Amino acid sequence: MKKPSPYLTFAGVIPFIACAFLLMIDVVTVPILGSVANILSAYGLVIASFMAGAHWGNHLDLADGNKWAVRLPIYSNVIALGLWLGFLILSAISFIWLLVIGFISLLVIDYSLHRVQIISHAYFKVRQYVTAIVVVSLVIAALQL
Repeated sequence: MKKPSPYLTFAGVIPFIACAFLLMIDVVTVPILGSVANILSAYGLVIASFMAGAHWGNHLDLADGNKWAVRLPIYSNVIALGLWLGFLILSAISFIWLLVIGFISLLVIDYSLHRVQIISHAYFKVRQYVTAIVVVSLVIAALQL
């Protein structure tokens, strides 16, 4: 692991874990930052959008005839825009459950990309671990709200 990306990826789960922990110990607001549910929702939206953007970036390197060259930008836009709309119109708890669906959907796409060797095994392995941590943190948080 010479590249910093795996380390940054794992560091990215810290806010998810922290928010779940805070909700578990009945801390619902953080000074200056506000509601823990809103912090978690906003951070989850940013990270899920970033992941959808990574899929968009993957499609740029694909040949026009590759089926993923068409699918990836569509899937990434549907997920990012769907989460954004959910953030705007849903309650915090409903949006957190939507994030669970969003992160699992992003991992399913990554699984398909791994199978056709668009993403590496090492990257997919990190994504599996990180997504598991994120989803468990989101579920714990949702159950506390």
